[in-house]
This record gives sequence, structure tokens and C-alpha cells, in this order.
Amino acid sequence: MPIKAPATGEVDRATRLRLYQLMVELRAFEQRAYELFLENLVRGTSHLALGQEAIGAGYGVAMRADDYTFCTYRGHNHTLARGASMGAALAELMGRGNGMLHGKGGSMHLTDVKHGAMGSYAIVGAHLPIAAGAAWSAQVRKSGQVAVCFFGDGTTNIGAFHEALNLAVVWKLPVVFVCENNLYMEYTPIEAVTAVKHPAADRASAYGLESILVDGNDADVMYDIARQTIGKARAGGGPSLVEARTDSQALRAGGAERAGGGGLRFPRQPFHHSRRRPQLAASKPLRAPFTMKH
Repeated sequence: MPIKAPATGEVDRATRLRLYQLMVELRAFEQRAYELFLENLVRGTSHLALGQEAIGAGYGVAMRADDYTFCTYRGHNHTLARGASMGAALAELMGRGNGMLHGKGGSMHLTDVKHGAMGSYAIVGAHLPIAAGAAWSAQVRKSGQVAVCFFGDGTTNIGAFHEALNLAVVWKLPVVFVCENNLYMEYTPIEAVTAVKHPAADRASAYGLESILVDGNDADVMYDIARQTIGKARAGGGPSLVEARTDSQALRAGGAERAGGGGLRFPRQPFHHSRRRPQLAASKPLRAPFTMKH
């Protein structure tokens, strides 16, 4: 299945600048969180999303202020992309009383309801039915809100993934399911335990959905697919399932998984991701000289 080509000429310069700015902010936050963890200042563990910034930024910029975001314990990017305070998020990671959950949730449970960030969930797949429920609420209230649910590739082998997808299609719910496929379930290659090559996209047809496979490192592509899928849901067209390939698992060598084995290297997986960093890709279209008006 081919990955959808990047959008060309469809994202205006102002939006590109915002996407780039947001990705830089998200990368800086994750890098600082990593440093604080090494200094033993982060309470508990910390699951970073280094290299996955384009996904959070693309959807964050495309969403309406009252839309809902649901994400996994690797949810710093998605929470901040909705406008949550970086200071409150860092304070939460450090277990302080001025954290967004008063220091009681930590890295794995960031939540900021006033910004539409409806929680980071530590149980794999548990939030998909909850996102479907939020979408059902919006549908019943006729509010026009859309729920966007982010999850990892490993979730596609969890029963709740299939249950939530099936019910969302049957009831035509305004929800978008986004699989962030970084190739590994913790330390297990997703391809080693999954019957299909693309764990989300190859299963979409089983629920009557379009198979959508995109480059999760391209901010233009992510923003474009976000507009399409959110627009479809808001217009009453029902759910979508998006698989965004990020390959960012290679960054675990730099601390993307601080729970254990932070320096673990995987055989036959070259560390090429630094050449595909979302920020570098997004900066290229912005390098054209400005036209000065006198």
C-alpha cells in the first residue's frame, strides 16, 4: 500500500509557520523532559514522543477549540498541541502542586479539559471506546464537535480497538482514530506479531473504512489529512482510521522510553531517523525568500 504523497500548494504559509513553531516547541519540551528525567526530577517514568511532533501538530492546528483529544501515556505532544500550559505540564511531570493535575497524575496521565485534552491513558487501548463515547455525546447534542483519538501500533492488536471501530462505524460517530505507527510495541517489532503489514490501514476495510496510510513525519501531510478526516466527521460522514508512519522508535536510544532500556538498540534497525526529523522537513518550504513591499 503506497503512502499518500505530500500535499502540494494546499497549506498556506501562515499555517506552515504555525506548524513549524508548534513542532519546535513540542521537541523542546520533550528534550527538557528527558533532561529532567536524567536529573531524577521527574516523578515516575516518562514516555517521550521525540520525532512524532508532526502528528500532534498537524491535528492540533486543524482541530476546533471545543473538539476532544484522547491519547496514550505517550501524550505530551497531543496535550500541548491543544494549548495546554508547558509550565503546568512540566510541573506535573515533577509531581508539583502547581501541575495541571496538582502533581497527582504525572507524565502518563496529562489532562487539561478546558483545552479539550481529555486525558492520557496508561492502559493500552482503553481510551478508544471512551473517545467513541465522547463522539456519541457530541452526536446526540448536535454540537458539531469531533473526537480525535491517538494510539500506538500495538493497540491495533487489542480487542478495544476493534470494538470501538465497529461501533463508531455502525453509529456513524464523529471520531477520528489515528494510529502512530513507530514500528515497535515497547520492545517488540509490530511486524513480528501482526498478520498484516500495516496494522491499522490494512484493517480499515474490515469496517468499511478507507485505508489511509500517511507519512507521519510530514507536517503538511498530517495537517491535510487532519482537515479531511475532521471535516468528514463534522459533516456527519462518520469515522476515519489513519495510520501515520513515524519510524521514531529509533530515538529510544536517546531516551524516548525512559521506563527501562533507554539505550536499547534494535538489530537491523539503522538510526536513520535524524535525517527525517519533522522539523527539518517542515522548514524547507519556509526557506523561500520573503517578498518585501516598499
